[in-house]
Amino acid sequence: MPRKSSKVIALVIEDEPDLRKFITLLLSLEGLTVLEAETGERGMEIVCQNHCDLLLLDLRLPGRNGWSVLGEIKENVQLCHIPVIVFSASASTDSKDKALKMGASEYLVKPISAGNLRESITRVLKNAYPANSL
Repeated sequence: MPRKSSKVIALVIEDEPDLRKFITLLLSLEGLTVLEAETGERGMEIVCQNHCDLLLLDLRLPGRNGWSVLGEIKENVQLCHIPVIVFSASASTDSKDKALKMGASEYLVKPISAGNLRESITRVLKNAYPANSL
């Protein structure tokens, strides 16, 4: 749960540098503190070592993919409460259904617009932490 005395901390796990910078900038402008990882392995290290209130996760990553990261997060008692917004270039209904069944809060299709991302983040944080004013 986000701490009321500090900013919401979001972790962006995305291997495309331009998209990662875009998401980081947008989140920063919304007042969130942003951590970044370009691989699934590094993302898991960061989420296990830091307090994170929100995860933004690309499903197609080199090495350890986003599916693996999502599965581990949602199966871990200490991490499963963290809402996860996943995104992928795949508009497949099967991919979306699978991600949501695995515990993702939202599924966004690339390319991601600032408006859609902003709306998703607001909705996810309000649903995950209703007692806090974010």
